[in-house]
Amino acid sequence: MNGADTAWVLICAGLVLFMTPGLALFYGGMVPVRNVLTMMMQNIIPLGVITITWVLVGYTLAFSNNGNSVVGEFDAFALIDVDTPQFHTVAAGVTIPALAFVAYQMMFAIITPALLTGATAGRLRFAGWTVFLTAFSILVYPQVARWLWHPKGWLAQLGAQDWAGGIVVHASAGAAAIAVLLVVGRRRGWPRLKTSPNNLPLMLVGAGILWFGWFGFNAGDGLQANAIAAQALMNTHVAGGAAMLSWLLVERLTSGHSTLVGAVSGAVAGLATITPCAGFVGTGPALLIGLIAGCVCCFAVRLKHVFHYDDALDVIAVHFVGGVLGSFLLGFFADSSINPVSDDGIFAGGGGILLWHQTVAIVCVVLFSFVVSWIIAAVISRTIGLREPGPEQESLDLVQQGQSGYSLSGVTARPTTIGRDSEPGRERTAAPGGPPRHLVSAIVNTERIDGLRDAMLMAGARSLELTETTVYTGRVRAEVFRSDVRKLDFEDRLRVYAAVDDEHEEAVVAVLRRFGAEPDSIHRLEISP
Repeated sequence: MNGADTAWVLICAGLVLFMTPGLALFYGGMVPVRNVLTMMMQNIIPLGVITITWVLVGYTLAFSNNGNSVVGEFDAFALIDVDTPQFHTVAAGVTIPALAFVAYQMMFAIITPALLTGATAGRLRFAGWTVFLTAFSILVYPQVARWLWHPKGWLAQLGAQDWAGGIVVHASAGAAAIAVLLVVGRRRGWPRLKTSPNNLPLMLVGAGILWFGWFGFNAGDGLQANAIAAQALMNTHVAGGAAMLSWLLVERLTSGHSTLVGAVSGAVAGLATITPCAGFVGTGPALLIGLIAGCVCCFAVRLKHVFHYDDALDVIAVHFVGGVLGSFLLGFFADSSINPVSDDGIFAGGGGILLWHQTVAIVCVVLFSFVVSWIIAAVISRTIGLREPGPEQESLDLVQQGQSGYSLSGVTARPTTIGRDSEPGRERTAAPGGPPRHLVSAIVNTERIDGLRDAMLMAGARSLELTETTVYTGRVRAEVFRSDVRKLDFEDRLRVYAAVDDEHEEAVVAVLRRFGAEPDSIHRLEISP
């Protein structure tokens, strides 16, 4: 038993696990505000569902020492009797506990189907999605993992290579995403109605976690703390950075902007593309692979408008195209001098044999995942349902969870000036004057709320109410989300309501005007007795 290798694999298992909540934040920041909790829930639930299915049957179907080249037997059912596995993609002499390998591979099984939720954002029923997860983790993923990552697997015996999941993870998840999209269809109103991301800083946090976790995803797959692990880690980072820059360049040349969304999209595309190559190529090829990935995946975003499929967060363009592209490029850049277990690609003098093997593996896995995923999705759709009805899609958080992701307002949480001078626990006394007779409302900007609130209370407002509103301005502005340009002529504002009596009405209106309330938005309503 090698303690260093064991510690490294266990750490990498934790890093890959960390990618799942990172994916939830990444996708959650890019969906509309009323669907953020639903998206995060769809990404977190695999941690529960697939943990159970992997322990019970997933691992033994994928990595059983018995079985054939297509599927394993049930000798390791529920991990009751786990023999030392026949490790994949690594040199002889790996000495880590069997359960360390089980745990590490479990994290790959968990995140794979979670990737496709970005494509189906805004449409999935939670119960139907949970059933799909269960079926996918038993009928699709273990078989694909065995084909490529078990020494007995028929694609591994053929000579196909996949270091950390370009085919097993990204291609299979992308094919499943296409299948599910065919079943659930487009979002209500797409492509005429376009939504905007609710929280791009949240997206950036998720992308950072994904990048960090990807080191465990790629550098741990050799199951040893050695030079190949260091090479895989370096390749991962270099490809991610190169793809970010090439995506931003393409974005700048085509749309006139280099955006934060483009930066993180390019990075994720590069990370996905280098995944099948990370332990088989040198640093220079990793740089080229990243540059190619950023360009190709950026242009691939536009395919959904050509073929009219509603991939909400461009999973197909980033993960599917990236995984397939990287698996294909491995046939050119693989180098046995970097990793002796690898065949040589075209540029290393190996001819086109590896490229042919990669092509066969890509086609077979994509077709298998697509067909089986489509059957699973179709059965679920015709039974318990997989798609939320049209009206419910506008507010999935309320429909499925009965709450909102942003239910607390920073404005209402702040104390007033009068409140600061009051004794704790003592309510503020009402302003002098008669009972409130009028309700004054106005549209205000959000930048000076604290001062406006205090000034209105001092002027005699008896009560205040703030609501978020969207105002038509007539001024068209453009927002760019990846290559999708969205033209908007509405802006966010706050509407303030103040109950006043006859004596203080003019003072309150004067305060509103002093704080920049739009004159046409000031209204006065009588309060019914």
